[in-house]
Amino acid sequence: MARKMADCRRWPSESNCSLTIIGEEEEVIRAAAEHAASVHGHEDTPELREQVRGFLEPEDAYQQGTRPQEAMPS
Repeated sequence: MARKMADCRRWPSESNCSLTIIGEEEEVIRAAAEHAASVHGHEDTPELREQVRGFLEPEDAYQQGTRPQEAMPS
């Protein structure tokens, strides 16, 4: 099974978050939802986890470096 990635650098963030999570899909969804709740103040709900699932990218989409000047639009 292909590994997936959730990269906070892709989204606007008041904290300028740079966390990238890469792993098996369910591991990444769980970790990203927990991160969104503990760091960004979101509530860890089934709806949030489905939203995270929709944001996942293939592992090979990872780009080394810092947050781009303008984050990707949603």
